[in-house]
Order: sequence, then structure tokens, then C-alpha cells
Amino acid sequence: MAVPNYTYLNLKMSGPNGIITIESMYEHAYYCDVECIEYVEALVEAETLTANLDWLSGEAPDSKCRAGTFEPMEAIKLVPVDPAYPDDRALRISATLDIK
Repeated sequence: MAVPNYTYLNLKMSGPNGIITIESMYEHAYYCDVECIEYVEALVEAETLTANLDWLSGEAPDSKCRAGTFEPMEAIKLVPVDPAYPDDRALRISATLDIK
């Protein structure tokens, strides 16, 4: 049976030769609290990272996107570099771009 006193940072308990009193310092208690908070934050971050990695690994890869292919993912249109020669060279731009 132990009796903690948080105001004075004492712990008293009965022992074989009388009452045992364990004392601490406020600085030590503060550093213990900081260490516990940092440990809990690290655990939460690790659990979040693990959950994110599990979620990412469960996603199916896009069938349109393959390594080594250079096919556009969206609609494109050809814009001639020189309007006088439309068949010579053209730029490929997204068909969904605004006119501006």
C-alpha cells in the first residue's frame, strides 16, 4: 500500500522497519513528463506512417501508366509552331487548357 503526494513529489509506503519515503525533484518530474510526451508522439507518428503505407500499398496501379511508355494521360491537341507551315512542326498541348 503506497500513498503518493503529487504536491510534494513524495511516495510513502510501509516497510519492514517503518515508513519508507521516496522523494523526487520537480526538474526530474518535468523531464520525465517531457520524455513521455515525446515517446507518445513518436508512437503516434509511427502508427500514422504505417497506416499510410498500408493504404498506399493497397492501391491498384493505374493500367494506363506503364514504365517506359510516353503516352499522354489526357487529350492533347497539336498546335503548329509556324502557321505558314502547319505540317512541319507542331507542339502538343493539353486539350483541356483554357484559351488564356
